[in-house]
Amino acid sequence: MVIGTNVCRFLLAGTFLFSGFVKANDPLGTVYKVQDYLEAWGLFSLSTGVVPYLFALAMGVLEFLIGIYLFFGIRRRVAPLLTLLFMSFMTPLTLWLAIDNPISDCGCFGDAVVLTNWETFFKNIVLLAAAIVVFKHNDCLFKLVTRKVDWLISLYSAVFIIFFSLFCLQYLPIFDFRPYHIGANIPQSMEIPEGEKPTTYETIFTYEKNGEKKDFTIENFPSDTTWTFVSSQTVVKEKGYEPPIHDFAITSMEDGTDLTEEILNDSSYTFLLIAPWLHIADDSGMDLINEIYDYSIEHGYRFLCLTASTEEDIAAWQENTGAEYPFALMDEITLKTIVRSNPGLVLLKKGTVLQKWSVSNLPDEYQLKAPLDELPFGHLNKKTTIHKLLEVFIWFIAPLLVLTVGDLIWLKIRNRRQKKEQEASN
Repeated sequence: MVIGTNVCRFLLAGTFLFSGFVKANDPLGTVYKVQDYLEAWGLFSLSTGVVPYLFALAMGVLEFLIGIYLFFGIRRRVAPLLTLLFMSFMTPLTLWLAIDNPISDCGCFGDAVVLTNWETFFKNIVLLAAAIVVFKHNDCLFKLVTRKVDWLISLYSAVFIIFFSLFCLQYLPIFDFRPYHIGANIPQSMEIPEGEKPTTYETIFTYEKNGEKKDFTIENFPSDTTWTFVSSQTVVKEKGYEPPIHDFAITSMEDGTDLTEEILNDSSYTFLLIAPWLHIADDSGMDLINEIYDYSIEHGYRFLCLTASTEEDIAAWQENTGAEYPFALMDEITLKTIVRSNPGLVLLKKGTVLQKWSVSNLPDEYQLKAPLDELPFGHLNKKTTIHKLLEVFIWFIAPLLVLTVGDLIWLKIRNRRQKKEQEASN
């Protein structure tokens, strides 16, 4: 029973650690998923504002700490109880998702591992069974550390995961599991293998005139300029093979021209300002954005703002920020996928993502002091996933190992002293 209980314990620990970490790594993605849940439940008033952010942060922190508790064997009563309560809630929830399918995937592991709703449900059945075993036999759980340091490990883990999540929210995810990661070639990711039937998509544009809303496509785009843009969305016309990138389509704001091929095939540099919703976009970096636009004009680079906002929101943004750069339309979901910031900035060359910035770390005039081919971010970043894993190891795992090993050494020394004292007394 001891072996079986601890096998279940480490299975749960690994799952919760991974799930909590990927949520903290991409907190804005978790926010989007929380909003999907709230909207599916009809709680539209809660899907905006601070609630999704608080819930997303709490989910990542809670799962990560449960994983830490289970792994090290600390809080041996509280941790199994929290695990059982968590799985008792999530298992019926994922059954509902599997049956009704209001959301395509639960988002348990973010974009790192995408499971179908039925796969998620069966996964949770296994984890629920493991949680029952661990809860029932929590006295069989052995500790990897003593009580002297278990509180320190708990505190350090909590501080780390909170600050890690806030850092990734302020800037961008450290690990980018989405198809638009740095180094990704968008045209290659859109290719259909020979013999495969592609999925057919269509972008629907909603316009309004005299209080009447009407949907248009590229084929029947309105020539009447009195129509006002409202929104756009990309829908599936016919299901087939779906490449990693399947909904990257840029449409001119002025005349509905498809600019996708022109931009992806451009041999020069292209700055794409990604702003899904301009009415709630962070305008704190507007001076820098305008400087980058001036820099791009000076050096002959294309600069384009991609948005799913209405014409009124675009006009308001231009008035408030002094934006002189051109705008184009793109699907809202695609924009949210490209970069986790509103707004965010992407640098392309020949369809390859060279660099991505959040609104909090945009390049300034001191960095933009030469043509892009002479600057570091004008070329692909050499930092690999291995480098990033080493950084996480140094900042989190290494201190934990030091604490654990130090605790074991102290325990060994203490046991030796006690043994010598017993021998001396005898």
